[in-house]
Amino acid sequence: MDPIAFWLPLVWAALIGTAVALYVILDGFDLGLGILFPFEPQESRRDTMMNSVAPFWDGNETWLILGGGGLWVAFPLAYGTIMPGLYLPVIIMLLGLIFRGVAFEFRWAAKPKHEIWDNSFAAGSIIATFAQGVILGGFLQGIEVQNNAFAGGALDWFKPFPLFTGLALVAGYALLGATWLIMKTEDPLASQARGWAKLLLPVVLVFMLVISLWTPLAFDRIAERWFAWPNILYLSPVPIVTVALAAGCWYGLVKERETMPFLSAIGLFLSRAAVDNHLGGGCRARVADLHPGRRAHHAADHPRLHGVRVLDVPRQGARGRRVSLSPGGAPHAPTEAQGLPSSLCRFGGMRPAVVIAADGATHPVSVEALEAACSAGADARKDSSGAS
Repeated sequence: MDPIAFWLPLVWAALIGTAVALYVILDGFDLGLGILFPFEPQESRRDTMMNSVAPFWDGNETWLILGGGGLWVAFPLAYGTIMPGLYLPVIIMLLGLIFRGVAFEFRWAAKPKHEIWDNSFAAGSIIATFAQGVILGGFLQGIEVQNNAFAGGALDWFKPFPLFTGLALVAGYALLGATWLIMKTEDPLASQARGWAKLLLPVVLVFMLVISLWTPLAFDRIAERWFAWPNILYLSPVPIVTVALAAGCWYGLVKERETMPFLSAIGLFLSRAAVDNHLGGGCRARVADLHPGRRAHHAADHPRLHGVRVLDVPRQGARGRRVSLSPGGAPHAPTEAQGLPSSLCRFGGMRPAVVIAADGATHPVSVEALEAACSAGADARKDSSGAS
């Protein structure tokens, strides 16, 4: 396999994972402030809370764009398969973020009568956070896939496990927000935030424990992957690290340390993210199976097949077209005996093409099969020309 074809999807996956992790960390405490907003009645303290994130709250959300845009650009088939199953929570999340952003700006302009924007800021933060948790839970729960296409319903995510993860993320972001205030503000707000964090840390740990038990018990495919050797060896340090981070966070709260609780809370999120990443997501046809780029053959050493990819273009509008595998661009359809579908799609010249059956289903085809089809087609045309 071409090294680029092998490493490029891995690099993109690492970039997307990094972007999502940075978003959770950076925008997590930002959203956490909004979740804690209703519990702080004093206007002066609310102003301090918002001022602590005012210089960069909007920039934190760009990591979400990088993660979503990277998935669409690098893995279009995975994007097109996963997103239909999570459209509603994604839209709810985006509306919450928009509503929250508007409230953030209008609150200052509406002083002193800005109660509606205070409530809007809190509501937008809670809704966006809950929707993000539902998205994570729906992904882990599983997305029905048939023939590399979404085959479930629009409300498949509306089940106990995704809703529970939504509540868990609300508590987790609130913990990040509280520890952020401990690090960035002074008494009496810092003392108030320390009290919030002491209440939230046990709640977050309970959520983490329940989800860690619920996930393998409810989903056999995850249990098989989690407890198989050597996967269990890789995951075995996670509980120990989690306990150590929780102890460090509590120690920092009791000893009134400023930075230690926030860093420990981030560590708790990253430890859980490591487990979710190792599980590989929850599509019943795993995301790795939706990344045909891992199996795509660029055929750089084959002049007539240079740039041909398998399963790497959208299905829409492809049915009924044909692919040209010859430099001249003359369309031809290989026969079933050559192991290729009878219906192909054409994207012209040397541009990427995908093999699609008559019913719209996609089929992987090896470079050898495509090259054989080209040779057979060229030989057939030569024989036809000689006979004439």
